[in-house]
Amino acid sequence: MTESTDIWPWVIDVYAAPGVAEQCLNLQDEHDQNVPLLLWAAWAATHGAVDQALAARAADMARTWSDAVIVPLRGVRRRLKAPLSDGDATMRLALREQVKVVELQSEKVLLEQLAALSVRSGAIPDSLLPVVILDALLAVASVWSQDFPAEKLARLTQALSEGLVLRYNS
Repeated sequence: MTESTDIWPWVIDVYAAPGVAEQCLNLQDEHDQNVPLLLWAAWAATHGAVDQALAARAADMARTWSDAVIVPLRGVRRRLKAPLSDGDATMRLALREQVKVVELQSEKVLLEQLAALSVRSGAIPDSLLPVVILDALLAVASVWSQDFPAEKLARLTQALSEGLVLRYNS
């Protein structure tokens, strides 16, 4: 098992890198992929191998947590974007922001749980990171859904690599 406490700062940095959020949201919205699971896979790959067995365990955990918590919260947040009744904007939008905070916290909890599954091995050479990360992304995405566009996962890997955020492989 590895220390899970370093995953959240890494994910925040990764998500802020150019192109990463866009690629993640595209995979989520157009291909029903799970963003926390994908980001965990990239993080875990920088710490050691993500084999099919680990990918399956992680996907099972992510599916349970997502179905019960994250997806319902996302639905509420998205529904609160538009008016529900006349004159509800101020209170509705304030509530939407609160739901957004809870949704983000639920993703953090999932990521911490996923990180606890990871096995830390030796450092991965920087030159191999894109390959190792793409393999991990393909492993979890294929377990998560039959709709896992390899070319979009490759673009996510490229965005992660170009952002130089993968140098956190400590």
